[in-house]
Amino acid sequence: MERAAAAALGCALRSPSPSPSPAPQWPPLLRCHRRCPPGPPRPLLPPALRFRPLDMTKGQSSNSLKTFSSSGHSGVRQNNDDLVNGKLLIDCGEEQDCVLGGIVALGKFDALHIGHRELAMHASRAGTPFLLSFVGMAEVLGWTYRPPIVAQCDRKRVLSSWAPYCRNVVPLEYQVEFSKVRSLSPRQFVERLSKDLRIKGVVAGENYRFGYKASGDAAELVKLCEEFGLSAFIVRSVMDTAKRSHNGAAAAINSSDKGQVSSSRVRHALAMGDMEYVSELLGRKHRLVLMVNQKCLHERKKIVLPNSCMLNMPPAEGLYENCDLVNGEYLGPCRVIITSDTIVIEMKDENSLSPNPIQEVGQLGIEFG
Repeated sequence: MERAAAAALGCALRSPSPSPSPAPQWPPLLRCHRRCPPGPPRPLLPPALRFRPLDMTKGQSSNSLKTFSSSGHSGVRQNNDDLVNGKLLIDCGEEQDCVLGGIVALGKFDALHIGHRELAMHASRAGTPFLLSFVGMAEVLGWTYRPPIVAQCDRKRVLSSWAPYCRNVVPLEYQVEFSKVRSLSPRQFVERLSKDLRIKGVVAGENYRFGYKASGDAAELVKLCEEFGLSAFIVRSVMDTAKRSHNGAAAAINSSDKGQVSSSRVRHALAMGDMEYVSELLGRKHRLVLMVNQKCLHERKKIVLPNSCMLNMPPAEGLYENCDLVNGEYLGPCRVIITSDTIVIEMKDENSLSPNPIQEVGQLGIEFG
């Protein structure tokens, strides 16, 4: 997944090199300090549920912490014994100690948007932050394939950009095959987090569902974590304050949409070609990564690739100005034309592609502003 010469095409927003904005202070629904107050938790969860204090041990700095992003593997069918006894994490070895003693944020993390970043930020306040994401859901549940919002090879870069929000710690991501946990009850799932992965606690959004047929909710997660000796931290959804509309009507995302930032909203904004809105939801410019192959046509100021080269979801067909091209380093401003068959990159500086910047790299990327 790591390619030494991986490149990215970037379409800049109006400021070419924005500095990270201060981390937004979204108030958590449930906060557990070193010593939990004697009173009941705030309204989302039943009054009887109490919390173990979060361990506020200091995380490693980004300078000393290795980043990790596992590659996606196809799902594997397993029997009940495998579900109970098999390895939970992908690419973590037999010991399964990659998240040992850490604080794990739970979710799908498709878009790595500002709501996901908020979970990682709260995890970093309690210890070493990890993202535990679930892959292979579409294959198991028979969903229609959709390209990822973030290219798999680009996730490490995105997570590294979260360090300023996470106490200068780069959140590490590990993935779980959905087929391995699909049949687990909520109790079995939390038990595996506690006994197999030996984590210290979890962070989840207020709408988080887990367990067989999504039968567990945030309240049950907290209750089970207390039972198994884990800390639990439930975070309010980050709301979409932009509330964009197109053709005079607000977007109807899905039945569970309550106005929160979500991967579904990011997909909708990309499908509308509203790149400013996409940037607001992601907290960064959207990067489209392209695999360079023999079908790539290169001229003095222009690169033409078939759409089959795209490794993640592009915006709608159309012309996009004020973009940036990168291939490990900044190559210069460009504009991008996306059609049903091809993607055309036109450099504003005719010397930007001299010498040929793509002959020795396997990927290019575009960031849209």
